[in-house]
Amino acid sequence: MKTSFSPKNNPRVIIIQKLYGKFINNEEKIDYPKHRFKKFIKDIVSGTIERNEILIEELNKNLGDEFNFKNLDKLFQIILKSATYEILYKPNISINIIIKEYLNASNFFIDNSQTKYLNALLDNIAKKIRLSNA
Repeated sequence: MKTSFSPKNNPRVIIIQKLYGKFINNEEKIDYPKHRFKKFIKDIVSGTIERNEILIEELNKNLGDEFNFKNLDKLFQIILKSATYEILYKPNISINIIIKEYLNASNFFIDNSQTKYLNALLDNIAKKIRLSNA
């Protein structure tokens, strides 16, 4: 399956944008334009918003004491939360696909060194969450 690298077609880019808008301005109404993955996008965005506290707890629990979620850049937090939501609540999607898709999407928002850090964090989170839920 070939995915388009156009940001407006990438479902994870759209998810990150929608969540960023909502977390920056809580009053913002989220609209979902026509898209091939509209249902998926809507599901991840609303699920991440509804389970925000649980996701922050999971991230803090699984990333250890030397890691402080609150000190991360807002955009980085959003990417971690939405990916963690998928890892937790979408067991039918492979961890490798989730991580790869969020790394691809993050290239539109953060620089390469941050992407490597994100990769390590997501890999760590995924292993701990999926192992504890296995």
